[in-house]
Amino acid sequence: MSWVSGFFYDGETAGRHSVTVEMEEGAGALLLTGPTLDDVQRWPLHRLRALSDHARETSLTLTLHARTKDESLRVAARLIITDKDLIARLKKLCPDLSRQDMQVGSWQKIVKCSALAAGALALMVLVILPRMANTLAELIPVDREIAFGKSVTAQMETALGASKLGDLHCSNAEGNAALERLVARLTKGQALQYRPEVQVLNHKMVNAFAAPGGQIVMMRGLIDNATGPEAVAAVLAHEIGHVERRDATRHALRAAGSAGLLSMAMGDFTGGAIAVFLGERLLQASYTREAETEADAFALEMLNASGVDSTGMADFFNQMQKLEGQGPEVLNYFSTHPASASRAAQARGNAATQVETTPALNKKDWAALKAICG
Repeated sequence: MSWVSGFFYDGETAGRHSVTVEMEEGAGALLLTGPTLDDVQRWPLHRLRALSDHARETSLTLTLHARTKDESLRVAARLIITDKDLIARLKKLCPDLSRQDMQVGSWQKIVKCSALAAGALALMVLVILPRMANTLAELIPVDREIAFGKSVTAQMETALGASKLGDLHCSNAEGNAALERLVARLTKGQALQYRPEVQVLNHKMVNAFAAPGGQIVMMRGLIDNATGPEAVAAVLAHEIGHVERRDATRHALRAAGSAGLLSMAMGDFTGGAIAVFLGERLLQASYTREAETEADAFALEMLNASGVDSTGMADFFNQMQKLEGQGPEVLNYFSTHPASASRAAQARGNAATQVETTPALNKKDWAALKAICG
């Protein structure tokens, strides 16, 4: 083929050289000549590399593969050609034109860097964020934590499939009064950080959840399947124990990640997406064995102080065992509050030491609580 025009940059100066480019006899290289070049430049075809970051529809920017200190293994010189026939021919003759060359050992460096990045991420997720969450859980003012908890529980209905907030909220005068009397009995004389605010959602799931700032959510399914008001009282006391330990706050802070940690530390609870996400996470929250043990101990002390028979706690565990296997949409309690025979035995052992107990609710209030969702 005949020669074509091109532009050449030597990589050492900023000057642009107008050159003629022609294919060497035998198609082994491109020959570059020009009035400002000292010598003919010979660019072997097998060393040609196209620069993707200079890609244009009407031109091709070329450089040469070389053993350099540069990570990309390319010389500094550049050749720009605009002749479409030559461009098409080069793409056909040069299979390595778009090849990305790398220094020997680069893959090892990439693997090493990836491993370091993964390690750093694991350190952030498993160590730094939990410690930040633990620290912030103790530092966040109570009023700010309460606002945070209300924001999250308000979105829990969305996580349960409600079309709008309030659809699942259970409320009637008699049921509300009965629930308030039960909470008042459990908390009477207790030096609590928070005033428990308990709400019932109209969902068949058998579960209850502690949320930050004294917020507690009970599902209709738990009340429907409870063996009596003492069982509900035991569950409430257990969740109040989680609230007082700020277990739910720590869990929410960990789940929110670094962005959520910052926004919650600053008191910004307006992010609906974060609230919905955390509502979902609290529905699936599971605590450590230590946290569950301490919440159980707290619950038993609360039941003793309020004169509620702790046999209800053991009966509740036994009832849950009977319901096991009905699916997570119904029985979710064990996935978030692992049951064990030892926990039931502990509750029965405590009941044997209780001197005097009375029903957690009278028959009328118990019936009203069971009908709170209508």
